[in-house]
Amino acid sequence: MSDSIPTTGSGAPSEPLDPKRWLALGVIAVAQLMIILDASIVNIALPSAQQDLNITDADRQWVVTAYTLAFGGLLLLGGRIADYTGRKRTFIIGLIGFAGASALGGVASTAGLLYAARGLQGAFAALLAPAALSLISVTFTLPKERATAFGVFGAISGGGAAIGLIVGGVLTEYASWRWCLGVNVPIALVTALAAVRVVKESKAHGNTKYDIPGAVLVSLGLVSLVYGFTQAAKLKDPGKSTEVQGWTDPSTITFLAIAVVLLIAFVVWERRTSTPLLPLWVALDRNRGGSYLVFFFVGAGLFAMFLFMTFYFQITMGYTPLESGFAFLPFSLGVIGAAGFVSNLLPRIGPMPIMIPGLALAIVGMLMLTQITADTSYWGYVLPSLLLMSIGMAGVFITASSTSLVGIGTHDAGVASALLNTSQQVGGSLGTALLNTLYAGAVTAYLADHLSESPKAAPGNALVHGYHVAFFWGAMLLTVSLLVAVFVMNAKKEDVPADVVAPG
Repeated sequence: MSDSIPTTGSGAPSEPLDPKRWLALGVIAVAQLMIILDASIVNIALPSAQQDLNITDADRQWVVTAYTLAFGGLLLLGGRIADYTGRKRTFIIGLIGFAGASALGGVASTAGLLYAARGLQGAFAALLAPAALSLISVTFTLPKERATAFGVFGAISGGGAAIGLIVGGVLTEYASWRWCLGVNVPIALVTALAAVRVVKESKAHGNTKYDIPGAVLVSLGLVSLVYGFTQAAKLKDPGKSTEVQGWTDPSTITFLAIAVVLLIAFVVWERRTSTPLLPLWVALDRNRGGSYLVFFFVGAGLFAMFLFMTFYFQITMGYTPLESGFAFLPFSLGVIGAAGFVSNLLPRIGPMPIMIPGLALAIVGMLMLTQITADTSYWGYVLPSLLLMSIGMAGVFITASSTSLVGIGTHDAGVASALLNTSQQVGGSLGTALLNTLYAGAVTAYLADHLSESPKAAPGNALVHGYHVAFFWGAMLLTVSLLVAVFVMNAKKEDVPADVVAPG
């Protein structure tokens, strides 16, 4: 591609193109791959980590939610830091910090240390992800080149999960679950060194104030909410009773009440501050707000699906970690394959005729999983359900990415895209905590109600019953997304922005 100097509409020359821009894209793509890979790779490693560190069923979701909560809760602040401090500098700091957090998780000797490391990973990913996206925007100024760069970025975002499932299976089976975290260290450090040489610095000017109170309020509120769900799933007297604390336990009520107060305070603060972390006007439009709600509930249902299917494959079906990775592979490939078709169809018929059937397909696929047993055929039943969900989700991811930018100018496109990513991560955190709580309650209730079953059969049947409950409520979360799409959103094909970037 030509490195000639582009001109503005008046014929005056603008800033010369960066001659290292395609090398910079390669560096940014590796960083994005690492972020995406890390989410799926840990799911495969979780059963082994749980056994090694004696993590309870009620607490195991913190390995996932500690990362997604920190990532989603700090993502908007991370974007502001990247803009104001310098996108290249923030990118490099994020890489180095991510490497350190990964190393800490890889050597964790206790569950608490592993949770802390995952939270640190999420915090540094919240610096890294928006910096990477911003660097592409400022590095590629020609529309055709920018479309190519975003296409590469989107392909990495879609394919990274599939790579993570396979790599996680290989590392867990032939090395240790710890290497699923440790593998990030050399990748991040080499990428940081490369970024020093080939990535060009840029930063925003003008008002550079940070909304620290907003970031603190929303982060503490979300952590308290997830912790309240976790408390509801804990046993009242572990080892002596199968009764869980439940939703009416004082500790559960206390943390949920604190969460409500903090999140309301966050909204009030955002309405009053001159530099809000979350500009409320962006989310109040019916199509943009609907997109965020769709991604929130889709994230809540899908993140939990991956968690429980991992345990179903490895504990109930007896798959090895590597076999589990390959068992998930059709889901990722289905999303990637259908995405190309959806992208071509979107400008012709608009978002809603794609999003609504896509959500319906995903709901059917999730409900099919409520019928699985220890003897269910993978090829005859599990695979079709995964493919239905993957094809449906391709329709949702592409269209919601477009409708989240309806009526948004280029100045505010960054915050609108970040909100979509934040919705997915926060939804995933809360959904995982909620469904894990419902799962734990269903398992303990089943064991209490089926004392007459043989000691060998009862635990296995209880786990399957727990999966059924989790998948049913996962389908209900997707149903809420469908209702939002039908009754809230009304975007037409002419409303869709010309250049849309799917979130990572």
